[in-house]
Amino acid sequence: MTLSRNWSVFLVLAGAFNLVIWPRFALAIWDDQRAWTREIGQSSPTSFLLVHAVLIVTAVAIGTVIVVLGVRAFMADRRVRAARRPVLSDR
Repeated sequence: MTLSRNWSVFLVLAGAFNLVIWPRFALAIWDDQRAWTREIGQSSPTSFLLVHAVLIVTAVAIGTVIVVLGVRAFMADRRVRAARRPVLSDR
């Protein structure tokens, strides 16, 4: 199955969005007082931090897969379009 160029670009943009947004969210969670039992970064993590860490890792992994699939689909679409294009000697 070959996705259209539009769907390929959509997948790349959706994956890139995940790769840009979730690491920034990780920094916000790290600096949140609810993530630590006492001092930020110097005490034990709470379940708040652990749950969000699993969420962030999962979202970044899925975002990476989506980007890879989008790029592969875009390249496949390029190959299909190139195969359909007439060669000058065929005219």
